[in-house]
Amino acid sequence: MNTAEVIQLLRQTCAGYKFEPLAIYKAGGTHAWPLVAKNEADLADQLAGGDHFLPLPREPAALANIVEVAVVDFLLDQLGNTVTLTRGRERVYPDLELEVGGKIYAVDVKVARRKVNAKGQPTGKTDSRITLYTGNTFFLYPQIKWPGILRPFADYAAHIDLVGLYTLDVGSAARVRDFELLVVEAWKIGSRSRSSTTREYLGAIDDIAKLRNEDGEFGSADEFYRYWRAHDWKIGKAVKKQLQKLLDLAAKSQS
Repeated sequence: MNTAEVIQLLRQTCAGYKFEPLAIYKAGGTHAWPLVAKNEADLADQLAGGDHFLPLPREPAALANIVEVAVVDFLLDQLGNTVTLTRGRERVYPDLELEVGGKIYAVDVKVARRKVNAKGQPTGKTDSRITLYTGNTFFLYPQIKWPGILRPFADYAAHIDLVGLYTLDVGSAARVRDFELLVVEAWKIGSRSRSSTTREYLGAIDDIAKLRNEDGEFGSADEFYRYWRAHDWKIGKAVKKQLQKLLDLAAKSQS
């Protein structure tokens, strides 16, 4: 199975995903017991009506964490018997490793809110640029096993992003409306802009139609990597110290 086939498998699987986190469950309730439901929708209505639901956080990063866990759980359930999947760790790249045919693919979940104007109408852009990678560590030195990545960046056959797009709905406990899950190869949605002015993050394009079409600002993976690895990333003292330690360990292992 090659990269295109892995992406196709993920697209077919993600096409069946329905947004699952409805709310935060609160113990107690203001209804009689036992609670008997006819179906899933009836259960959700009764839990909401019985004062069991607290809204999910509306803050983008907090909500994104919940969505990422839900999407990874879905893939583990759907594809666990088809390919070998390994869940990543918190604050470690990637969210999921997919192994098939002796190759390992990095699968990372990104979540972005659709930008709306003052009238609440969508603008066709994401509210902020998706961060593809931290530029000054494992991306810049792809042969080294950094603490923030499961294995050296260069060991992956490809880097695939699952991009979750949503419109914020403050009136809903789920906070999410019109959820859409894209499967894209990361470099194909790359931009020439950083996603942060204060952190060493490289960003994706923010045009949603172009995200869907993988119509980024680079014509090839080689062009993407050459551009961003030539970028003048700031490397602080802590990162320099960490890098030297990793280089020393690599040198010892080769001697």
